[in-house]
Amino acid sequence: MISSYPNPPPASSLTDLVTLYNNCLSSSLTNLPPLKTRSVSFTHTAPWFTPHLRQLKATGRRLERLYNKTQLTVHRQMYSDHLHHYKNALTTAKTSYYSNLINTGTGNSRVLFSTVSHLLQPPKSLPPDISTTQCTAFLDFFSSKINTIHQQLASSCTPSDDPPWMITCGQPLISSLYDFTLVTEQTVSELIRKAKTTTCQLDPLPTSLVKACLPSISPMITNIINSSLTTGTLPPTLKLAAITPILKKPGADPTDLNHYRPISNLPFISKTLERVVAAQLQSHLDTNNLHEPFQSGFRPKHSTETALVKITNDLLLAADSGLLTILILLDLSAAFDTISHHLLLDRLAGIGITGAALSWFTSYLTGRQQFVQLSNHKSGCSGVSLGVPQGSVLGPLLFTT
Repeated sequence: MISSYPNPPPASSLTDLVTLYNNCLSSSLTNLPPLKTRSVSFTHTAPWFTPHLRQLKATGRRLERLYNKTQLTVHRQMYSDHLHHYKNALTTAKTSYYSNLINTGTGNSRVLFSTVSHLLQPPKSLPPDISTTQCTAFLDFFSSKINTIHQQLASSCTPSDDPPWMITCGQPLISSLYDFTLVTEQTVSELIRKAKTTTCQLDPLPTSLVKACLPSISPMITNIINSSLTTGTLPPTLKLAAITPILKKPGADPTDLNHYRPISNLPFISKTLERVVAAQLQSHLDTNNLHEPFQSGFRPKHSTETALVKITNDLLLAADSGLLTILILLDLSAAFDTISHHLLLDRLAGIGITGAALSWFTSYLTGRQQFVQLSNHKSGCSGVSLGVPQGSVLGPLLFTT
């Protein structure tokens, strides 16, 4: 069934192609695998639990059974000594595993944060009385919060007569980005293989299976991506986000909606398309030297360490000159979510994004929708008219452009 797709009718619209892709994979998952009954084991083996530890555990079980059978003091002592040795081996193996993980993750904040979070194992609290009504309440709360912040910003800011791109784009552009370069199946396959194997509830097929069936599926995905780039449009199906509320801090009151942050999930094929666009947008920014000079976030080979090095150097230079330094740190509330689409599109046009490329970004930002899902309950859909898409690949790049 999957292999029957590669050459769809040329007259098919982009929306039809995405619908065909979703339906084809969904029906394949439903009809092709044989239905079998299996006993499910919920035993989860820790990554640090080595074969040697497994052997020690089995030996301990045998000594325990031996003592229970004979009730001899010598067998009890053998079991006690072995149990003490086994516990020490467990501690050593676990410590060694996580120490090595932390050492190899130096410089990778994502790995370090994930490791610490796993060690601390914060409780995952869900709001009480999960229902469709509760999902709707979350959606309304998240939407109204963003609208309120945006209204406050609009009322406190004085419009500028200068075009938004004049802030950083003072030099002539070397080149413009009129349209996107189409990609090959090989390029798409490489992007998918390198992507994390995460699955959104909007995906018709788990990402692990997509990667396993890539030779058969890559023609479909490549066709959809190139059709989107050519037409300068993005179908509504790929602009829908599923939101999962999570507590901001462990132990916070789960009944207070203010204690939750929305985690947005997008279809895997949508993020694959974004990776193609992001690479070409990044190339355009690099070619024209359009990066903010002191930008460290969301930039290749830059991080918080880069920013700290700059600040430390400035502090030391000021101290050597006998100057007083005042450092002002600002935390912008909902910065990603309150960006005006109109201003962002003006900004993109000002840095040389025109033609079909600008049309694509216009389609990408407009007509987006989202819903909240908790367990098997979900809200209706609500429009998103502000901000760069959360959970997206392009979001951070557009935010800093």
